[in-house]
Amino acid sequence: MTLEQINHWVSKRPTLADALGIELTALTDEYLEGRMPVDGRTHQPMGLLHGGASVALAETLGSVGAATKIDPTKQACVGLEINANHLKGVRDGHVIGRAVPLHIGRSTQVWEIRITHEETGALVCISRITMAVIDLPQTKPQA
Repeated sequence: MTLEQINHWVSKRPTLADALGIELTALTDEYLEGRMPVDGRTHQPMGLLHGGASVALAETLGSVGAATKIDPTKQACVGLEINANHLKGVRDGHVIGRAVPLHIGRSTQVWEIRITHEETGALVCISRITMAVIDLPQTKPQA
């Protein structure tokens, strides 16, 4: 899949990524990258980036990244577990997430997502997601 195809697939319906302003910005064989604003949509009451918004960015990138490693006509990827360590507060600007596969197996994938502040480069959050790879039901040909 190309980045353009992925963005089209992701934007076909309203999602949490849309609500948070997440945009996918780069796709290579080694990683998937995305960007999210730090503003009223993603703040917690003290005016800092909400940890849940960081986890939503991480899960979006890990899930979409996992989908690029399968045949989406035969399989799907669903989240099994995600964890995150929030390391630095951010009040404004944008954060950049980069998802890198650590393990691409037949039935599971593990991805690491590093989120940094776009303007300073500071590491804001590090997350790891485990994805289950499931087979889609096969439809029988119509007679």
